[in-house]
Amino acid sequence: MSCHEAAVQEIPSNEKMRILLMGNPNVGKSVVFSKLTGVHVDSSNYAGTTVDYTVGDIKFGSKQGVMIDVPGTYSLEATSEAERVAVALLEEGADAIICVLDATHLERNLGLAFELKEYSIPIVYCLNLMDVAERHGIKIDPEKLSEELGSPVIPTIAIKNKGLRELMETAVKLSKEKKDPEPRLDEQERWERIKEIVSKVQTQIAKKELSFIEKLEDWTVQPWPGIPIALLVLIASLGVVVGGGKALRAVVLLLLVKQVIVPFLTKIVSLIVPAGILRNILVGEFGILVIGIEWPFALILPYVFLFYVVFSFLEDSGYLPRIGVLADGVLRRIGIQGGNIIPMMLGYGCAVPAILGTRAANTQKERIMVASLVSFAIPCASQSGAFFALLGDKSIFALIFVYLLSILAMLAVGVVLNRIIPGKSQPLLLEVPNLLLPDKDAYKKKLKLRMKHFMLDAEGAMLFGIIIAAVIAETGVLNQFSKMLGPFVEGWLGLPREASLSLLLGIIRRELAVLPLLEMNLNTLQLTVGAIVALFYLPCLSVFGVLTKEFSLKTALFIGLITVVSAFFFGGLFNQLGSLIIGIMG
Repeated sequence: MSCHEAAVQEIPSNEKMRILLMGNPNVGKSVVFSKLTGVHVDSSNYAGTTVDYTVGDIKFGSKQGVMIDVPGTYSLEATSEAERVAVALLEEGADAIICVLDATHLERNLGLAFELKEYSIPIVYCLNLMDVAERHGIKIDPEKLSEELGSPVIPTIAIKNKGLRELMETAVKLSKEKKDPEPRLDEQERWERIKEIVSKVQTQIAKKELSFIEKLEDWTVQPWPGIPIALLVLIASLGVVVGGGKALRAVVLLLLVKQVIVPFLTKIVSLIVPAGILRNILVGEFGILVIGIEWPFALILPYVFLFYVVFSFLEDSGYLPRIGVLADGVLRRIGIQGGNIIPMMLGYGCAVPAILGTRAANTQKERIMVASLVSFAIPCASQSGAFFALLGDKSIFALIFVYLLSILAMLAVGVVLNRIIPGKSQPLLLEVPNLLLPDKDAYKKKLKLRMKHFMLDAEGAMLFGIIIAAVIAETGVLNQFSKMLGPFVEGWLGLPREASLSLLLGIIRRELAVLPLLEMNLNTLQLTVGAIVALFYLPCLSVFGVLTKEFSLKTALFIGLITVVSAFFFGGLFNQLGSLIIGIMG
């Protein structure tokens, strides 16, 4: 089996073989997709929705085609947007379906398997995680299961490449055949049939003594020792992101930018462009070719990259849902269940997919609450990178304080929103997958796609803000704006007038409310005040847009107003109290 080199950005026509990869969430579908497709894949939204699907080229012998990784669903009832996209892809047609089943939860997975039989598309079932099932004392007879389902069943251990060649070979063979749809069973008949099949094909063998991995799986969902383990994991993650980012920035990127790239560009521009406003806009203090390279690539990129390295590892290993189980007790006190910790943690990468991720919430109240918390006080990866660059070298205690304040603010806002938003939260319904070492191929592809989206979505807006910064700084507009806001910025916030630039650029992206402060000679109190203002400041334009689309303009404006008021209130309050304490201490 080999892979085509070209990426597929749109769902192609039926000229090529078209295979749909389907299954419940957390069944190893992404690993199967990664193994069966090439290095180059692309992820995008399905037309008219914000649900992502991934497409990759496949080649098996002389047969070429595309594989579409359909969003994971538990059913095809079309009650959620992911289910509607899955149904739409099925109705568009395909040559074959690969339905991935989790061998450790066969009964639950067979619900979707039976619904797929109602379509006139040949199916091959991929019975994945056979090694984990054996570890849990579960034995399944694939041949009997194939007889009961009326379609081929291929046992696989995708992470070890076992069974995948036979799986692909079977799918290609089936793509040449025709299949008649089977009659729909009502829900009771379907589940009775599923139970009957499971009783025939699955046996529970005597288990040996629990392995370390099985013990760890139990430990990580219990308060003790699960909470200490979670704290160690989070501390280690922060150490990798902050420590690694600082090292990469200081040792490689800043030296490369400041000593090689910027001097070279300055010299070239000076030879071509005469002295004046245009040259200053290009290579001046806030020049596009200076901070346009330094801020996004030397200051932000290393932290964002390492954040996604860590987050993707925790996600693919199956550890993130375990944090949700542990957090359920705390989050339920503010009106949301623990499963919402996953979109909240995703918010530390980017608020947009985090807000979209609230669709998995059980109630509209939980959706609005989680979206508000993400917008209000969860710094995205770019913003965190700016905080690390701003405070990491000056005071690690100030950096820790800002993040503790973020957590306290989330809890306080959650309590308030729980009281004012009508409705109740539902009990925790969260699937906890097995703990597995992430597959390196799937891991690299996910990391590549996330960095690609960051470069396209975040860096473009950041560069736009930098162009505005260069123009207003070099044309005198900043001076007028600073004079207008000067009394407030200097008096209440205790920052220099030039910090007005941060407030102006922060409307475009939150990290731009931090980065201009790097160019100013500020003391620790001022740096912390600036970080607090940036922490609670307006959601960026893309977040405002998705809030409007997902909820309403009224909701987006309300969240925007609350964040601005909180930013100025808490930032100024901290400055006044800090100045008072410093004055008393002499």
